[in-house]
Order: sequence, then structure tokens, then C-alpha cells
Amino acid sequence: MKNFKKWFIRLLLLDATVFGAGYLLGKLPGVVVSLNDLGLLTLFFTFISVVIMLIFFSGLNKDQGARTIHILVAVSLKLLLELVLAVLWFIIGKKTTFNSLYMFFILYLLFTVFTTLAMYKNLKTKSL
Repeated sequence: MKNFKKWFIRLLLLDATVFGAGYLLGKLPGVVVSLNDLGLLTLFFTFISVVIMLIFFSGLNKDQGARTIHILVAVSLKLLLELVLAVLWFIIGKKTTFNSLYMFFILYLLFTVFTTLAMYKNLKTKSL
């Protein structure tokens, strides 16, 4: 769990960077950034990342077969939870403006790259 704590601190730093960048972008003339939407989306993506990384890191301490299953479950659950979030955000929340669309996919890409790199760095030393 030492790796999870280090990863979680980096996730909190990423969240702070996202909020700071959103705030600074909102100060630019002609750029509209809803800090409420940014905060809500960041919270949901952070929750999804924490859930999948808990599954991932709990599987690292298991034998080779269980480790593979944990990784597959984590990646599959990430896809499923983010699809549910997209449906909730765009269809139920009716957030269909270009600003909302760009914000969603930028945060999706940011958190996906962050969790993928974290998984990769931790799997470099362990084989499947």
C-alpha cells in the first residue's frame, strides 16, 4: 500500500493543478470555464481513478493469476464507469456545449494517461 499512498498524493497534486489551470483559464478574456462543472467532473474522475487503482494495487500482492485478473477487472471497470459518467454528463445532465465537451474529454484523457502511466510504472518490476 506504500505505492498507493504515493500514487494518491500525486493524484491530489494533479487535481490541484487541474483546478489551478481551470481558474487561470477562466481569467482569460473570451474563455468561459465553469468551475462548478470542472470541480464536479474532476471529483468523478478522481473517484473512478481511486476505485480502479485500489483494485489494481490490491492485485499486485497476489499470485500471478490473481494479479492478471485484478488488472483486467480494474481496466474494464474504468471503461464501464467512465461510460456511465459520459451518459450521466451528456444525456442526463444535458451538458452538450462545446466547452463542456472539451472539458470532459480533456479530463478523460488526462486521468486516463495518469492512471495508465501509474499502472505501467508499477508493472515494470513485476511480470504478468
